[in-house]
Amino acid sequence: MRVPGNEHLSKAEWRARVLQARASVSPAEHAAEAEALASAAVSVAAETVCAYVPFDTEPGSVSLLNALVKAGSRVLLPVIPDVVGPLDWAVYTDESTLVPGRLRGILEPSGPRLGVDAVSEADVVLVPALAVDRRGVRLGRGAGHYDRSLTSGRADRFAVVRAEELVDSLPGEAHDVPMSGALTPAGLVRLPSPAVM
Repeated sequence: MRVPGNEHLSKAEWRARVLQARASVSPAEHAAEAEALASAAVSVAAETVCAYVPFDTEPGSVSLLNALVKAGSRVLLPVIPDVVGPLDWAVYTDESTLVPGRLRGILEPSGPRLGVDAVSEADVVLVPALAVDRRGVRLGRGAGHYDRSLTSGRADRFAVVRAEELVDSLPGEAHDVPMSGALTPAGLVRLPSPAVM
């Protein structure tokens, strides 16, 4: 998607625009998109999938996680560390094992921690994003947890976004880890090759 006037926006300006657009999505539309994302997630089910629990206006819901489990995937969810750094991980089995984490009450698994290297076991990593462009540049919230966590491994990395958040071009930096594709309510869009900043 090309949005006129967005070509020279900074990351902060992009974040503000996307967050404003997400805030205007009705609860009914959000729920419909979440169910569509859960259906689309079956196409990326693999032996081990790292995912996350959406919060606030992020696309999706725990129905996506449940769809992956039902499809036979071992699902790992992030545990946000006390200091900025790579994410820890724990196994997701069902909603009853989720507890509020230390950051904004984001839900995390209550089970044993597997360590920061558990992400290297994944075949697929579903990555929260505000937007992703067709070169694979992902716009996150700016904390850098995922860029620090995805520095190695063989996994496909799919940014989870609303359909209109797959855009032509975003500002990128050398430390940004490129995405392999975008998982949207309309389905999986594979991107041609990793971006080079």
